[in-house]
Amino acid sequence: MIRVLHIVGKMDRAGAETMLMNLYRHIDRTQVQFDFITFTTDQGDYDDEILALGGRIYPILANNSIERMFKLTNFLKQHSEYRILHAHMLLNNAFHLLAAKKAGIPHRISHSHNTSNGKSGTIANLYEKFAIYLNQRLSTKKIACGKEAAEYLFNTSENVWLLNNAIDLKLYNEISLSNKNYWKTIRSDIQNLKIIQVGRLNEVKNHTFSLEIAKRLKEQDIDFTFFIVGQGPLEDLIRRKVQDYDLDKNVFLLGVREDVPNLMSDADLMLMPSLHEGFPVVLVESQAIGLKTIVSKNISAEVDLGVNLVDFKELNNIDAWVESIKTIKKPQLNLSQNIKILSMYGFDIKSNAIELQNLYKNMDKV
Repeated sequence: MIRVLHIVGKMDRAGAETMLMNLYRHIDRTQVQFDFITFTTDQGDYDDEILALGGRIYPILANNSIERMFKLTNFLKQHSEYRILHAHMLLNNAFHLLAAKKAGIPHRISHSHNTSNGKSGTIANLYEKFAIYLNQRLSTKKIACGKEAAEYLFNTSENVWLLNNAIDLKLYNEISLSNKNYWKTIRSDIQNLKIIQVGRLNEVKNHTFSLEIAKRLKEQDIDFTFFIVGQGPLEDLIRRKVQDYDLDKNVFLLGVREDVPNLMSDADLMLMPSLHEGFPVVLVESQAIGLKTIVSKNISAEVDLGVNLVDFKELNNIDAWVESIKTIKKPQLNLSQNIKILSMYGFDIKSNAIELQNLYKNMDKV
């Protein structure tokens, strides 16, 4: 059996981690097993499932990236069973690839999941250039979730495998057909416009913009319920704004949940006003389910998979967002056709898991 070591910060329900778990569930685990290096001893959302699937989790604690690199190098030297390291931490992949190189790991995969690191300033720009250079030089295989994510971390999409953030399309089709009125299991009085936003509660996801939209909808007497799904460092700020805007009867923070596809299937609309993204898994999920989404133009146009469910808007024109929401109509869907289109574009997790498994097996032969 091949054991592949994945480098992540913590296995929570975030985009890259969810993509990784989707692949992990569908590979043949009698042939390939996933193990994980994390940089915390806190329990991750997926930790119990990883252990149940036969994976191992190794926490490495350090005060900074340099110390972490040396500890990872020592770990790899002591665990000769790993010949493949797969890093998922964008610019910080550089340190993990360097550790793997020093430890003699022959196969070093750098995987890009985003189109920006969200930081600016002289020091941040210098670090970005340095990290991109090391990612280019030290990786033996480059993978990205989309073309723009590849061009960000590797300065090119040539010789980069574009591995789509795929899902179980058949399962999402079934969920879409069987979860109408699901929101009433959470709030029995919901009979109005149902809006949802899914993502970590951090600056990149731009929840404050969504709350400005919600404030305007209420001022214009639009009857709506807005579910915010996720957790993160800005939770207290978001709760304060909900109170300040007198939105406590309209906006509800649900935290991390396991029934996100069910919630999406009963929503009328999803918002994604992110400042930047790679290729969000949740946008693949929404299009498989048949949910209309208004998306920031800061997100790559490649997220529109051709099923007429993604509407791009500029972040500097909040009025356009409000008007689109006020005039939203549920699309006439041909879900089976949507599934065929998404499968054709390479978003079926079963096919992608087989391709990734074959990549690892071919590496192990060398």
